[in-house]
Amino acid sequence: MALETQIMADIKAAMLARDQKKLEALRAIKAQLLLEKTKGSSDEISEAAELSLLQKLVKQRKESAAIYTENGRQELADEELFQASVIEAYLPKPISDEKLTGIIKDIIAQTGSSSMKDMGKVMGMATKQVAGKADNAKISQIVRSLLGA
Repeated sequence: MALETQIMADIKAAMLARDQKKLEALRAIKAQLLLEKTKGSSDEISEAAELSLLQKLVKQRKESAAIYTENGRQELADEELFQASVIEAYLPKPISDEKLTGIIKDIIAQTGSSSMKDMGKVMGMATKQVAGKADNAKISQIVRSLLGA
């Protein structure tokens, strides 16, 4: 639960600095963490669930920003993008495409996969191995190209 502790400390720091924009983003993370905690049977949230939650929040902010931009509301889009950048700071650094391709090639070699029929098996292992460090769409794209789709 290190993430929740870190968020609480950062909320206090933002309050002392009177940084309302950052405070709003941090409170959104805290609210989602509390919702996630009340959903399950235990009080603890797994690290994988925390990563998934943060990725979901970033994706929502970016999608909202794109919609605001399409509709000519750049000031709202900028706010969403700022919040996304604050939330992204709590995610692990993404790995490069070259490194991701290498990892997926290793998984394909380990599983003996050779066709698109094996894509689910490769995707499952790849998403577990690089959880939070790569987007599933990017993983899927690389797996498809390596398995010859």
